[in-house]
Amino acid sequence: MEKTETTEITETNEEHKMSLTEHLVELRKRLTNSLIALGIGFGVCYYYKDWIFDIVTRPLTQVLPKNSYLVYTGLTEAFFTYMKVAFFASLIITSPFILYQIWKFIVPGLLPKERKYVVPFVISSSLLFITGVLFGYFVALPPAFKFFVSFNNQYLQAMLSFKDYLSLFVTFLLGFGVSFELPIFMFFLAKLGIVNAKMLSKQRRYAILVIFVVAAILTPSPDALSQVLMAIPLMFLYEVSIFVVKFAEKKKVNVEANEK
Repeated sequence: MEKTETTEITETNEEHKMSLTEHLVELRKRLTNSLIALGIGFGVCYYYKDWIFDIVTRPLTQVLPKNSYLVYTGLTEAFFTYMKVAFFASLIITSPFILYQIWKFIVPGLLPKERKYVVPFVISSSLLFITGVLFGYFVALPPAFKFFVSFNNQYLQAMLSFKDYLSLFVTFLLGFGVSFELPIFMFFLAKLGIVNAKMLSKQRRYAILVIFVVAAILTPSPDALSQVLMAIPLMFLYEVSIFVVKFAEKKKVNVEANEK
């Protein structure tokens, strides 16, 4: 019985085995689809660039002193900065579709029972990324910018470049968005047998140290408050990852028991 199932899996893999040329064609198809979606999203976002600009700058403008403004110093700086705003917004909006395209490229190399993870992966990774971005925007950015602006006084007046602000804004939010993918990352490491729940629990103290180091790297703000605001959800997500890995291990044991 086991031999028959193994033979069926092997035959299924051989049926879906792709040549290098087919892999390159598939890669080009997925990249093209992603770029088209990103381009359409960019066009829509650029049309609403002023509304998006207001959203992007709100965490800073709310803490700026009265009669303070963002400035641009180069002739083309404002235009290209608006382009970056539209691109960043488009990337967030189209991320579920792009993640789906990534999965469609990976699927041919997976076993049939592994392909059922595509929908949960796209949904959960998209939700976690967007949650991370929203957390950074509403919770972490306001106190960080308040710290930066606190140096403004009668001798020092802030003349902030929108280009520099956008770079800081994007780096900050992308850092939070990517860091919130930790449970998904741990789930696949568990599926590959690289980590297990016992290992993660045992190495918790070292993980906390690494989390604070990562928080210090990912947050461009030098103040401790911003780093702590990133470290706290990361520690929570680490604990969530342990439960996710336990769930993956339990499910794997049940599957193996049923196969026997």
